[in-house]
Amino acid sequence: MTIKERYEAAKESYKSLGVDTDQALLALKQIPVSMHCWQGDDVTGFDGAGALSGGIQTTGNYPGRARGPKELMEDMDKALSLIPGKHRINLHASYGIFEKGEWVDRDQLEPKHFAKWVEFAKERGIGIDFNPTLFSHPKAESATLSSEDPQIRAFWIRHVQACIRISQYFAEELNTPCTMNIWIPDGFKDIPADRTSPRARLKDSLDQILSMDYDKSKVYVAVESKVFGIGMESCTVGSHEFYMNYASKNDILCLLDSGHYHPTEVVSDKISSMLLFFDKVALHVTRPVRWDSDHVVLFDDETKEIAKEIVRGGADRVLLALDFFDASINRLSAWVVGMRNMQKALLNALLLPNEKLAALQKSRNFTELMMLQEELKLYPMGDVWNYFCELNGVPAKEDWFPQITAYEKEVLANRK
Repeated sequence: MTIKERYEAAKESYKSLGVDTDQALLALKQIPVSMHCWQGDDVTGFDGAGALSGGIQTTGNYPGRARGPKELMEDMDKALSLIPGKHRINLHASYGIFEKGEWVDRDQLEPKHFAKWVEFAKERGIGIDFNPTLFSHPKAESATLSSEDPQIRAFWIRHVQACIRISQYFAEELNTPCTMNIWIPDGFKDIPADRTSPRARLKDSLDQILSMDYDKSKVYVAVESKVFGIGMESCTVGSHEFYMNYASKNDILCLLDSGHYHPTEVVSDKISSMLLFFDKVALHVTRPVRWDSDHVVLFDDETKEIAKEIVRGGADRVLLALDFFDASINRLSAWVVGMRNMQKALLNALLLPNEKLAALQKSRNFTELMMLQEELKLYPMGDVWNYFCELNGVPAKEDWFPQITAYEKEVLANRK
């Protein structure tokens, strides 16, 4: 049977449940996922700040890491060519592109340093999201926006304000809002004597940042919490409670990273609560393994549950990005696997008879609800996915992987 024939058979199976697979595919095509540039070069960036720091690590030394803007863009292009649909790219401020002989520190970054990224995005018809880079820098060795040193705080305040201006530049040039996410590595290795003062300083820094004039319809500022990191195991200044309350009070977004909570917490359980109180929520989907180790996103239970909550809560209200960096495997393959798995999870959610399932729960018919949820796991979603790939002109099933293998031999192997 052809992919189309298998799709038609699957369509009939889902139709018996009241699910329209054609509508599901149309909806899936309208959900962009923001693909993070830092998977391609192990979070190295272009500003020469030195080794990765801030309680995060990239492990592995797989050959072929992108060594500059040209190689990184080529690799992202190749990955995007194997992912169905139209997506976005997500940049860190450390990926500014300087002309020969030019360099400025992070607090002096300007839109012109990202003009080539805008050109890249325009040519492909995609949007850009952005992140200030408050790590891997001499002025981030101890703390950033919560630092005891007012000069250090001032430097990072200027940096984030510069990033807001750059984000608005992206939005205006590309005619699509830019999500700009703030994450800081500030915290304490051992039990602190005073948690209040650092958080008060962080609040004051954020207040100063947000006092600047910018267009909130074009720049969606978000704040991202973390439960701990290497070297800050006992306390992180930017905790979930701090940022959730700060975001609510100041009308900005709270970003949930699926690796940034205690191991018994899951982001899928938080999304519905957040959407009751916020117009939008931002997500970084990754795969934690015992801690925030940023593994490649799999088509696993939690990714499926996150996708269900996105679909049920309204996909237009969730700003979706991925965040992992694995240097132990082919970096392009990591991108493609992660992005396609996120889309598979969304498709799985779109193919559920959600109204019927909700009605069973409302009537407290938990017996039939469990039965149906389990039987749905073996419905032919894969045939619908393969047809979606075919409609979007990318290889179905594992047929994309030979292109990665050839790219590795022809391109990556020559990067010495």
